[in-house]
Amino acid sequence: MNELVPGGNLTLPGGAVSVRVPGPFDVSALVTDDGGKVRDDGDFVFYNQPSAPGAVLRGDTLTVDPPGLRTGATRVTVVVSPSDPATALGGLPSPTLHVADATGSALARFTPPPPGRETVLLLAELYRRGGHWKLRALGQGYADGLAGLARDFGVDVVDDTPPGASSSAPGASSSAPDPDGFLPLVNSARAAAGSPHLRLDPRLVAAAREHAAAMAAAGRLGVETRDGVSVYQRVVGLGFRYLTIGEHLVSGPRTAAEFVAYCVRTEGARRTLHDPAFTHAGLAHVHDGPSGDTFWAALWARPFTPEGLAGTAAAVVDLTNRERAGAGLPPLAADPLLTAAAQAHSADMVARAFYAHTAPDGSQPWDRAAAAGSTRRAIGENIACGQRSPADVVEGWMNSPGHRANMLSPGFTHIGIGFAGGGRAGTYWTQLFGG
Repeated sequence: MNELVPGGNLTLPGGAVSVRVPGPFDVSALVTDDGGKVRDDGDFVFYNQPSAPGAVLRGDTLTVDPPGLRTGATRVTVVVSPSDPATALGGLPSPTLHVADATGSALARFTPPPPGRETVLLLAELYRRGGHWKLRALGQGYADGLAGLARDFGVDVVDDTPPGASSSAPGASSSAPDPDGFLPLVNSARAAAGSPHLRLDPRLVAAAREHAAAMAAAGRLGVETRDGVSVYQRVVGLGFRYLTIGEHLVSGPRTAAEFVAYCVRTEGARRTLHDPAFTHAGLAHVHDGPSGDTFWAALWARPFTPEGLAGTAAAVVDLTNRERAGAGLPPLAADPLLTAAAQAHSADMVARAFYAHTAPDGSQPWDRAAAAGSTRRAIGENIACGQRSPADVVEGWMNSPGHRANMLSPGFTHIGIGFAGGGRAGTYWTQLFGG
């Protein structure tokens, strides 16, 4: 495998290649000609528009198939920006680009020098020279944000942010089209229950559309479809990270009005429809497949933010300490090292598609605590998946004798909480105790 330096080149093999940038980054790409300009807005691939001819973005990985690029395309510029728009790149580890061929074999790796105050980094470009495609490592910082970068490449960015409000990346703050009139129906029902209005998110709409189509092709409803992909994996794969999520997967209604009417009259669906924790939604339906039914997928979610994650963890700690107080036990103190280990385990369960105390590499809870720098001698761990809220997960743990014993152990004095969204179950929780 080649270790590239800024300006370094690599001749690519024929066929598709993938470029992956793990970590707290958003990956984008601009498809251009030799003049460095896009042909139209469809040449900008990012989380709200995750595909173009010959280029598909899923999560942290961009797959480029040079023969499949639109006519006249001779260059694909790979861009990274912080997942949290308020964070400067200089406050994060330097991103590392991993390049692999169509079989997944590693071709090259590139880690640029640590950026400073820049908010966007041009990490690399794939370009055609003669009859071959090559990759050049760049590492060029860009201070004008993703929207400014897009404008310089010729993308028409419409900023509809009200005066005095802060703008974000292209498309990030815009709502998806609502041809079915779904949103007014939903928000009317929520207003009657005292819940705040929702906004349609293009990524949730796209994930709902993908999942509805997969259900229709199989002729059956399911959180996980015949292709082995869960609706939650589709959501995260299209760039929507969340703190909580809900779904309605239904067949039968013919219109959005009938779909919402179903949600209102069914107790469990009504609770989800009215849940004040949700702020964004997506809906799609597909009339197709062997059954001839109309398959509907509705997604309800609250986007991930670092502050929201901290609040979620604090709520789990508070609820745990309430249970301890009821048992006459002293409260547990939040421990940043245990928190780091717990968060890493939840994220790892999502990333490597497992659910266990023992990770695929054989590591145990005490190994993860020690790796995070903890020196506490007694370590215990609770995990859970699928629960939508801190209250749900704590209730579930308290109803399980083994998990309850950890939460009410007098030998533990400290706690760390981890949470990650995605995977087959949708949410993955970790409690790590120390004493």
